[in-house]
Amino acid sequence: MKILVCVKQVPDSAETLSINDAPPRIIYGDASVFRMNRYDEFALEEALLTRERFPDCTVDAVSVGPQRVRSTIRKALEMGADQGIHILVESGEYVSPLARASLIAEYARSRSYDLVLAGIMAEDDMEFQVGQVLAELMGLPCATSVMLQEMDRMRGTVYVEREIEGGDRECLTIALPAVLTIQSGMNTPRYPSLSNVLRARRQDLVTIDPPQRWPGRETQLITALSYPDAGSPGNFLEGSTVDKARGLIRILHEHSLL
Repeated sequence: MKILVCVKQVPDSAETLSINDAPPRIIYGDASVFRMNRYDEFALEEALLTRERFPDCTVDAVSVGPQRVRSTIRKALEMGADQGIHILVESGEYVSPLARASLIAEYARSRSYDLVLAGIMAEDDMEFQVGQVLAELMGLPCATSVMLQEMDRMRGTVYVEREIEGGDRECLTIALPAVLTIQSGMNTPRYPSLSNVLRARRQDLVTIDPPQRWPGRETQLITALSYPDAGSPGNFLEGSTVDKARGLIRILHEHSLL
């Protein structure tokens, strides 16, 4: 059994970022720190837990991005992934969900993965699209917002419970191979062990150069970025408790709330 986990590198804080009027739209400062998307950590942990149940299972981690993404792939190896795959896209270029999913699908399509896992979303853009688009491009069934998954290798299926509105869960049995996007809180991501850290330092990554033209590269572009409007500073009521109460009643009357 083979599992592929899609991981993304995201900035640790927005404080070191700035917006540019021309590409690249986002400029990272010298103090910018990058890490693995936390939602993808849950997906990777779920893959590692599955490997513990089925020892002959292998777990690969794939990421799309510039050279700095290699540190996030090595973090996946430190947590326990067997192999890291880096799809190299130069820094400064916007990679849309369609483009990102297309590049991963091109790599995974001929490698017979039984299960593809991804976090429900990325913390930086929150687009919620890569897992679903990847499933469509590969022609695989997909379940999103998965809170529980149990593999049945004898039947070639996976039982999943996905989170839906109102706090309810939808229960599905899906034929393998399949794509699942993992919700946060499904498990507790592990800390890297020393043996895996040492192995990750020595292990070579598989580096793939994408073709010159891939879906989404020219059709999905960022046309503009802007900072959010500053919120209202609010009103501060001063005086005694009675004065504050009267001031609050007056404001509620002015806004037709009383």
